[in-house]
Amino acid sequence: MASLKLLVSPDNNYYESQKLSSALNSLKFASNTLISGYVSTNGALFLKPFCKLKQIRVSRLGNEFPDTSESKLDDSLIDNLEKYVAGDDNLALGGQNFRGDFNKGKVNIWRKFRGTKTLNRNLDDHGKGSKYKKEEKSMVPFQSNGANLVLDSQIVVDFDFNDVGPEWSSDRCNIILEQLEKSNGDDKALRFFEWMKVNGKLKKNVTAYNLILKILGRKGDWGGAELMIKEMVGDSRCELNYQVFNTVINACYKNGFVHKGAKWFRMMLDYKVQPNVATFRMLMSLYQKGWVVEEAEYTFSMMRSMKIMCQSAYSSMITIYTRMGLYEKAEDVIYFLREDEVILNQENWLVLLNAYCQQGKMSEAEQVFFAMRESGFSPNISAYNTLITGYGRVSCMDQAEYLFHDLKRVGIVPDETTYRSLIEGWGRSGNYKQAKLNYIELKKLGFMPTSSNLYTLIRLQAQHDDEEGTIGTIDDMLTIGCQKSSILGIVLQAYEKASRLEKMSLILKGPLYNHVLKNQTSCTILATAFVKNGLIDDALDVLKEKQWEDPIFEDSLYHLLICSCKDLGHLENAIKIFTCMPKSCKPNLNIFCTMIDIYSKMSMFDEAEELYIELKNSGVKLDMIAFSIVIRMYAKSGSLKKACAIVDIMDEQKNIVPDVYLLRDILRIYQRCGMDEKLADLYYKVVKNGEVWDEEMYNCIINCCARALPLDELSRLFDEMLKRGLTPNTITFNVMLHAYGKARLFERARKVFWIAKKRGLLDVISYNTIIAAYGKNKYLKNMSATVRKMQFDGFSVSLEVYNCMLDVYGKEGEMDKFRSVLQRMKSSNCYADHYTYNILINIYGERGWIDEVGGVLMELKECGIGPDLCSYNTLIKAYGVAGMVEDAVALVKEMRENGIQPDRITYTNLITALKKNDMFLEAVKWSLWMKQMGL
Repeated sequence: MASLKLLVSPDNNYYESQKLSSALNSLKFASNTLISGYVSTNGALFLKPFCKLKQIRVSRLGNEFPDTSESKLDDSLIDNLEKYVAGDDNLALGGQNFRGDFNKGKVNIWRKFRGTKTLNRNLDDHGKGSKYKKEEKSMVPFQSNGANLVLDSQIVVDFDFNDVGPEWSSDRCNIILEQLEKSNGDDKALRFFEWMKVNGKLKKNVTAYNLILKILGRKGDWGGAELMIKEMVGDSRCELNYQVFNTVINACYKNGFVHKGAKWFRMMLDYKVQPNVATFRMLMSLYQKGWVVEEAEYTFSMMRSMKIMCQSAYSSMITIYTRMGLYEKAEDVIYFLREDEVILNQENWLVLLNAYCQQGKMSEAEQVFFAMRESGFSPNISAYNTLITGYGRVSCMDQAEYLFHDLKRVGIVPDETTYRSLIEGWGRSGNYKQAKLNYIELKKLGFMPTSSNLYTLIRLQAQHDDEEGTIGTIDDMLTIGCQKSSILGIVLQAYEKASRLEKMSLILKGPLYNHVLKNQTSCTILATAFVKNGLIDDALDVLKEKQWEDPIFEDSLYHLLICSCKDLGHLENAIKIFTCMPKSCKPNLNIFCTMIDIYSKMSMFDEAEELYIELKNSGVKLDMIAFSIVIRMYAKSGSLKKACAIVDIMDEQKNIVPDVYLLRDILRIYQRCGMDEKLADLYYKVVKNGEVWDEEMYNCIINCCARALPLDELSRLFDEMLKRGLTPNTITFNVMLHAYGKARLFERARKVFWIAKKRGLLDVISYNTIIAAYGKNKYLKNMSATVRKMQFDGFSVSLEVYNCMLDVYGKEGEMDKFRSVLQRMKSSNCYADHYTYNILINIYGERGWIDEVGGVLMELKECGIGPDLCSYNTLIKAYGVAGMVEDAVALVKEMRENGIQPDRITYTNLITALKKNDMFLEAVKWSLWMKQMGL
């Protein structure tokens, strides 16, 4: 059999319990203070925080955790937790009496508190005066056939399993198992535990199971530990207690397994095992480290419901809430401290102080600080540092400075946290001189500044034009080992915030600038910052001096800088960066496309086209985005034919699928070019793809394809859009009104008009469209009714409506209404346009009213408009009707003199006038002239 080496200690001393005394100060507070009340017991006065006035027995517990420096305020470190696992937490630590004149010679900010004398008294945890003893079992070394070796007061015993007999008692086996566990012989301990199980040594043997749970927790075998619990309850008929679960929870605490610890706590409750103070201490500390607020709240509520008093649990709960900014909940826990009549230890006081300082409630923090001192706790650097930090947060540096001098007066040496807090406070208040003095003192004492201190100092130096100081601070940062990229980020942020980034070229020197030139990321950060602030020359200087070679990264960097200028609206700077780029054999597609877009925005279409031609000649294949930019460039410049040519080139490349934005651009271009066939083809191609359209796509297709699609298809699209809950825009409604009006589908037109009116999308064009439709189809009553409705709805009668009514009434021979409309138009100060004058000439000419035609022509010339092509054509027609053929021929000559070229209608009207007046020979001559002109 394999032998076992046992480490058995012959020392059988008992642990002596210590009687701890605490000195309490009695206080009498004003009724409106945070902490009020004093009690008297056996002729002595004792402080009782957070309670109403009544007589009770109290004791002040000392700090449960010896290290209470400020750096550990947020993370309560629990020392020696293992000594609480086996038994109840019955500790009362003594404190020192403190009596000092905090505000002697100053304004007494603690005036509302009164001093009382301090008494010492020895108290036990239960108030019975009994001493505590933790007895260590005597360990008798097992005698075997092997040799005994004595090393450092310990006996190493060698034996094999043949020497272990079933007659051994459970206590004797537990001693061996304990030695194996302490010697980290986990595998041997597990084998020996199995031997104990086989030989019946585990019946009601809680100690053995507790030892093996320690081993399983150390190994992280949580499943095995859970099986052991079930085995204890089942086969071994053990009675579970808090010691068993505390063993496993302690392992979770040591390893930081938050959720495992929570699971074992709930299992503990499921087995109806009452936790003790150590349970809650370990769990709450674990939750504090892991910021697990839900589990912490549940555990804390269970502790209070069980009437268990654990001071560190309150501290942990307050700390968690404070860290997470849940200040109201933190104050609720502070209220629980008073409600549960918790006697505060030093950790509790410091946590309360920190909670109020984090919120900027310095009045409450002052009261806590005073009550802490009056409770008998010696002046503490952590308390002073917390208060100084709090005053710095609210920029009340006079009080912070007073506390700084007071802590030195009472004999406390300021530490690094003190000076760091002063630097931050003075920096927040904008006092560069004081911040610099404290920074110098910090360095003089050999302390290390934090990154926040360094940023604060550089920020102040940037604001106060101290570039030399900034250079010195940068050197300090390099000396203490700060990353150069971090230094660059801090300096850039400070000077950019101070709007003094132009000074960066003076600051960046030596190792830091060399790092920028060699590091691609830092170079990018600096160049981008320069470009963002319009310092193009500085950015270009950095790019010229860079010491790294990476063409792909360099192109990406230039593209980033150009895009930054574009986004900021600094288009001239983008062009400057582009022109200063190093030339490459092959143009970069992304950069060129961006520049084409920039040139288009600046209406520099020739330069944009040159870049496209260069891309085309270089053999670079354009992607969908590139085609989209080029098409948009030509469309914006008015070169619609070139835009259509680019669309045809794109269609030849089968691997390019236009996105929805490019599709809408193409539809609009085809519409502007009047290419109805291509519009229809593109429409049916898009429909075939089966993609789901959005609102903008429906509007675009209906607006662009209204003339290219059959009315039934257009109507189906419009109805489908409404059924899907999408909202047509005003243009879409007007297009549908025009389509239905043109098709004389007035019922549908009125329905569309009503929907648009209900949605508030009608405009003047909507009324113009439906009035024109009524007029063209000679629905005169509907036309006049709609005009009155237009005025009733708050719209002024437009020039288009007046022209429509003049044209309709004139052609229908209702000259009284014609004159009435003309009079209303003049009285409403609605000025006539070419179309109005042409209507008048046409109506008067058809009736042979040459004098009226002459008056219109005279008025047309007087208003400075002059006749246009349509006016001349109408006049020739009117002169022909009136038999004034020579005047009609003279008009053709006048047209040419005025730079207006006659069109086919001009010659047709002239020939008709000649024929009507029996001048057939002249008519033939003009017909031959038309043929020669190709008309």
